[in-house]
Amino acid sequence: MGLILLEAFGAGAVLILIVWWTMFSGRKRGEIDDTSVHQNGDAADADDERPPT
Repeated sequence: MGLILLEAFGAGAVLILIVWWTMFSGRKRGEIDDTSVHQNGDAADADDERPPT
């Protein structure tokens, strides 16, 4: 019984570690601003369906 609880707590710890890692491992200076991407014309994946602002 103790081994099952230890394994469950270990799996929970791994899950929390993965969630924590993915939450705070983003870009150093945040997300790219859409306005700067459209002004520079460097957007490879920009939405062409949106009207220009």
